Amino acid sequence: MPKTSARLLALLSLLQARRDWPGTLLAERLDVSPRTVRRDIDRLRELGYPIVTSKGPDGGYRLGAGTQLPPLLFDDEQAVALTVALRIATTAGAGIEEAAARALNTVRQVMPARLRHRIDTLQVTAVERYPAPRVDSDVLMAISAAVHAREVLRFDYQAASRPETDDGTPIPPRRVEPHHLVTRGGRWYVVAWDLDRDDWRTYRADRITPRTPTGPRFTPRELPGGTVATFLARTFSGTTGSDGWPCRGEVILDLPAAEVSPFVHDGVVEELGPGRCRLVLGSWSWPALAATIGRFDADIEVVSPAELEAAFARLAHRYARAAASGSATPHATPQAT
Repeated sequence: MPKTSARLLALLSLLQARRDWPGTLLAERLDVSPRTVRRDIDRLRELGYPIVTSKGPDGGYRLGAGTQLPPLLFDDEQAVALTVALRIATTAGAGIEEAAARALNTVRQVMPARLRHRIDTLQVTAVERYPAPRVDSDVLMAISAAVHAREVLRFDYQAASRPETDDGTPIPPRRVEPHHLVTRGGRWYVVAWDLDRDDWRTYRADRITPRTPTGPRFTPRELPGGTVATFLARTFSGTTGSDGWPCRGEVILDLPAAEVSPFVHDGVVEELGPGRCRLVLGSWSWPALAATIGRFDADIEVVSPAELEAAFARLAHRYARAAASGSATPHATPQAT
């Protein structure tokens, strides 16, 4: 029979592994009597672990939730997964960066050397195209609670423009039915049905100041596109069409597909032979699409549509004028003094 301390740790590990444990099965797994299991359960309760007893022919035990978080046991894979999640949380912009860093340091201190070496080799660096605004964790929790409870959310919104109405009075609080709290591109958003505008809206969480109390409960609506990912893709591309972009064209590039694929994100690239590929890509506008394709240093053949071909022609004239104006007056190189 293992020593009491080792047996208690083994028992705690088993209780964390599944929801319900029959007493006889626990005794069998620990190679002890049911009476010993009952005594060990009492010892864990004295240490602060909220263990619930279920009645029945065999009896059983469950690790419940208490008023405080007791010490937990993690296997190797859980410990590594927790470390990875905490490292990512320190760059999530959710207002929990300091708490996540402290939690990560606490977990690391009690890890065995073999695991500490593994997690120390994992270094996460957040590289953002634009600085992501930080959101107060209390704001995220308030929004999330309203989403979970299906309650109308009331909030003040710091819009990019028009902080007041036309007559100078403050804008009244927004009233929305919040359906999803999502993160995209380093920012947090609320996808909601706006009750005053009678339409779907997407709000940046960093501009939201929730008001209390929340409003009445609501029945969830069907989101356009079926999924929040599809809805956001359409919202940020400025279209309600199924292809996700208002302008989509097809060209042939004199480049291998392998050299094009890493730079087109949601585009479709098809290999046509040595050094040639077909590219189908979308964008906000036809000039923007032509400019995006033109960044590839290769000959381009427009397949369709005519709007894309016309956009290439407009850009060609625009670039030719820019080149002519730039070469007319060469800039002198400043001399050091």
